[in-house]
Amino acid sequence: MAEKNVGGRDRLVRSLLAVVLTIVAISTLKKGKRKTGLLALVGALGFGFNATTCFCGTNEALGIDTTDE
Repeated sequence: MAEKNVGGRDRLVRSLLAVVLTIVAISTLKKGKRKTGLLALVGALGFGFNATTCFCGTNEALGIDTTDE
Protein backbone atom coordinates (compact mmCIF):
# COMPACT_ATOMS: atom_id res chain seq x y z
CA MET A 1 0.00 0.00 0.00
CA ALA A 2 1.11 3.55 -0.69
CA GLU A 3 2.42 5.80 2.05
CA LYS A 4 -0.13 8.03 3.78
CA ASN A 5 -0.18 11.64 2.61
CA VAL A 6 -3.57 12.91 3.88
CA GLY A 7 -4.08 13.80 7.50
CA GLY A 8 -5.36 16.32 10.00
CA ARG A 9 -7.65 19.04 8.72
CA ASP A 10 -7.24 17.83 5.13
CA ARG A 11 -8.78 14.49 6.08
CA LEU A 12 -11.63 16.19 7.93
CA VAL A 13 -12.39 18.49 4.97
CA ARG A 14 -12.40 15.53 2.56
CA SER A 15 -14.80 13.66 4.86
CA LEU A 16 -17.16 16.64 5.00
CA LEU A 17 -17.00 17.08 1.22
CA ALA A 18 -17.87 13.41 0.79
CA VAL A 19 -20.96 13.84 2.98
CA VAL A 20 -22.06 17.05 1.22
CA LEU A 21 -21.56 15.55 -2.24
CA THR A 22 -23.51 12.44 -1.21
CA ILE A 23 -26.44 14.65 -0.19
CA VAL A 24 -26.18 16.59 -3.47
CA ALA A 25 -26.05 13.33 -5.44
CA ILE A 26 -29.15 11.94 -3.75
CA SER A 27 -31.18 15.12 -4.17
CA THR A 28 -30.22 15.64 -7.82
CA LEU A 29 -30.84 12.00 -8.71
CA LYS A 30 -34.30 12.27 -7.13
CA LYS A 31 -34.97 15.28 -9.39
CA GLY A 32 -34.00 13.22 -12.43
CA LYS A 33 -30.72 15.01 -13.13
CA ARG A 34 -28.63 11.94 -13.82
CA LYS A 35 -25.38 13.53 -15.01
CA THR A 36 -25.12 15.95 -12.11
CA GLY A 37 -26.09 13.28 -9.60
CA LEU A 38 -23.59 10.77 -10.92
CA LEU A 39 -20.78 13.34 -11.01
CA ALA A 40 -21.52 14.30 -7.41
CA LEU A 41 -21.57 10.63 -6.46
CA VAL A 42 -18.19 10.01 -8.11
CA GLY A 43 -16.77 13.02 -6.25
CA ALA A 44 -18.20 11.75 -2.97
CA LEU A 45 -16.66 8.33 -3.51
CA GLY A 46 -13.29 9.88 -4.36
CA PHE A 47 -13.18 12.15 -1.31
CA GLY A 48 -14.48 9.34 0.89
CA PHE A 49 -11.76 7.02 -0.38
CA ASN A 50 -9.09 9.67 0.28
CA ALA A 51 -10.37 10.29 3.80
CA THR A 52 -10.57 6.62 4.78
CA THR A 53 -7.28 5.47 3.25
CA CYS A 54 -5.35 8.68 4.09
CA PHE A 55 -3.92 8.60 0.57
CA CYS A 56 -4.42 10.90 -2.41
CA GLY A 57 -2.81 10.26 -5.79
CA THR A 58 -2.94 13.95 -6.70
CA ASN A 59 -1.14 14.85 -3.46
CA GLU A 60 1.51 12.27 -4.27
CA ALA A 61 1.98 13.59 -7.82
CA LEU A 62 2.35 17.15 -6.51
CA GLY A 63 4.58 16.17 -3.58
CA ILE A 64 2.06 17.33 -0.95
CA ASP A 65 1.96 15.66 2.45
CA THR A 66 -0.58 16.91 5.02
CA THR A 67 -0.04 14.17 7.62
CA ASP A 68 2.20 16.45 9.75
CA GLU A 69 -0.30 19.31 10.11
